Amino acid sequence: MKMHSPPHPGEVLRQLCLEPLGISVTEAAEALGVSRKTLSAILNGRAGISPEMALRLAKAFGTSAESWLNQQMHFDLWAAEQAVGDLKVRKLTAA
Repeated sequence: MKMHSPPHPGEVLRQLCLEPLGISVTEAAEALGVSRKTLSAILNGRAGISPEMALRLAKAFGTSAESWLNQQMHFDLWAAEQAVGDLKVRKLTAA
């Protein structure tokens, strides 16, 4: 079942990981070994979770990299569905 308007993983990261721990963007970026600009772009939905970032988040928060990548995939697929609307595609069958 498809989720309706899934949250961007950066929103999840902010609300479920950083805010409950009282961690600033700067502190989190330092702990993750990335720049503040990089983390800020993710948190504000301007960048996605890469496989490398998923590994960093998994290690830092005791989660799985797959969970972060799945969130990103669901968000990306939903966004693509909104952008393309009704695709004009012909079904391919064997001759």
